[in-house]
Amino acid sequence: MGMPVTAFYASLLGLCYLYLSASVIHIRRQEQISLGTGDSTVLQRLNRAHGNFNEYVPITLILLGCLESFSAIQWILHVGANALLFGRILHAYGLQKHNGASWQRQIGMVLTFLAMLFLCCANLYMIHYTVV
Repeated sequence: MGMPVTAFYASLLGLCYLYLSASVIHIRRQEQISLGTGDSTVLQRLNRAHGNFNEYVPITLILLGCLESFSAIQWILHVGANALLFGRILHAYGLQKHNGASWQRQIGMVLTFLAMLFLCCANLYMIHYTVV
């Protein structure tokens, strides 16, 4: 049994992660910083965008995969996955382009948290009504 929806969004998010990784590497080479962030505010922001992505995406993809394994309704999977994808893109953009708070970071985090909450609730619903 495959999980094409999870595979699709994991692939798109994987490409986003590669972009964030390449951005960090580029600035490290450009500013000759091998460890930490030095005095570079650009590298601090990029490093945080990269780390924040790594903190939230894996657990949310696991939730998506679990839900898809229940043969959940397709649009429910896409709602959760799109919220995660666009939330992470907005958040990373906000961190890369702005010092301090920005509407992109705020909306990005809200979308990420909503995706996690939505997928958690959908999984709990499916467990209750399909396993019991």
